[in-house]
Amino acid sequence: MSDLDKYEKELLDSFEKDEWKSAPNLSKRKTELKEYARATIRKDKRVNIRISERDLKELQRIAYREGLPYQTLISSILHKYVNGVSIL
Repeated sequence: MSDLDKYEKELLDSFEKDEWKSAPNLSKRKTELKEYARATIRKDKRVNIRISERDLKELQRIAYREGLPYQTLISSILHKYVNGVSIL
């Protein structure tokens, strides 16, 4: 338990105090969330952009280091940005 941060400890304490309740219509909710996930992951649109060769080389270098195709890395960065997730 020492590896948990403050927020994780609060969640665990809350769970252990039996403060958590199941969502109503759990199976329906799970189905909805699965569909949301599929829609988020679905890549059904193409975008062409022009970027500097230097930026592209750097993106490719980072992607190689992370073990990803560079297009996947770019898509991930854009997804995080539009969803307000810090990318730095």
